Amino acid sequence: MTKKRVIGIGETVLDILFKNDQPQKAVPGGSTFNSIVSLGRAGVPCAMVTEVGGDHVGDMICRYLDENGVSSDYVCRHEHVKSHISLAFLDEHNDAQYVFYKDHASVKLDGAMPQMDKDDVVLFGSFFAVNPAIRPAVAGLLREAHQAGAWLYYDVNFRKNHIADLPEVMPHIEENMSLADVVRGSTDDFGYLYGLHDGDAVYERVSRFCDTFILTDGSRPVRVYTPNGCETYPVQKIATVSTVGAGDNFNAGYIYAMLQGLHDQASRVEMAQRWSQDVCRQMGNNISQELRNELRVGS
Repeated sequence: MTKKRVIGIGETVLDILFKNDQPQKAVPGGSTFNSIVSLGRAGVPCAMVTEVGGDHVGDMICRYLDENGVSSDYVCRHEHVKSHISLAFLDEHNDAQYVFYKDHASVKLDGAMPQMDKDDVVLFGSFFAVNPAIRPAVAGLLREAHQAGAWLYYDVNFRKNHIADLPEVMPHIEENMSLADVVRGSTDDFGYLYGLHDGDAVYERVSRFCDTFILTDGSRPVRVYTPNGCETYPVQKIATVSTVGAGDNFNAGYIYAMLQGLHDQASRVEMAQRWSQDVCRQMGNNISQELRNELRVGS
């Protein structure tokens, strides 16, 4: 496998997972964070650009990155600021409802930043990628990566609680799409963004900025749009323990397949679903030791 570096840009929280209102596990998380840690576990050189507080939780997060093969050199530590916390309540289907304890107004991205290179892969997304408080720093990194010839993957991951912010952040979302080589989003994301739920209509809008688009829709088939048309891939039904991190590890698996030199979309989506399903079979945010071993044997 190529030794390209994957750089994640996104928020970090401490996820506390609950089942039947009882805490089951606490693990560092965040959308891009989950993806990067899984890639690090699979032996891919990775670094994470994020921010945490100067507290015990921040120490846990940095240690977790280092233990999983992800560089913490670009984690901005802010003294006298509390790290973000997320409570994930699993329902009878093991889908999560989240309660976040964080202050977006306190977010700063003012530490050391990576020098972007043409061989880098950049994964970014969620509100962190459009947050006005840090947009200048994030946009600067993304533009530098794009200009250097890096490969960029944007997971829109836009949530209902930020609809009031849309007038301010929509230009940032669309700039992110224009900088990306691949855009991934769910039907829910584009329902919130554009009021669109039909995949073809969504691609018509997205293709103004990026011509490769992955549309996911829960347990329904994955659709991959390119200028050559739309390919549809069924989603295998499995018994789940937790769906936390499912989409994040879809992203990680897709990137891993690309790094392995798999050029066709079918092979990339197959790997993406393999990673996503692995996470759903356990109580955690990242790929299992079993999958790590399988990947090493297959390398």
